[in-house]
Amino acid sequence: QVQLVESGGGLVQPGGSLRLSCAASGSPFSLNSDSWYRQAPGKERELVARIFAYGTTDVADSVKGRFTISRVNAKNTIYLQMNSLKPEDTAIYYCMKLTTLGTAYWGQGTQVTVSS
Repeated sequence: QVQLVESGGGLVQPGGSLRLSCAASGSPFSLNSDSWYRQAPGKERELVARIFAYGTTDVADSVKGRFTISRVNAKNTIYLQMNSLKPEDTAIYYCMKLTTLGTAYWGQGTQVTVSS
């Protein structure tokens, strides 16, 4: 079993920055990718950014140029650096690990609120 714990969310003014962290623990597994998703009130959960096992990344068009996903293997942690935040970035952010067998593990989510 794998446990994921997100941290780093909070309230920030428009134009500000936050860095989310997702620390993993538990049984070893073969990794396909790590991802950050978000879900705003009344909306479906959407993919924000993804980093594959060998380091290739992709991000949603809505956050391109503002958000960066990264991984520190020694710490079993992935990060989402969010810059130039907008009110529309307000959501609960979730990290997810996908194994090569297709199993997905989710964190509990962390709230990000962008407001003046």
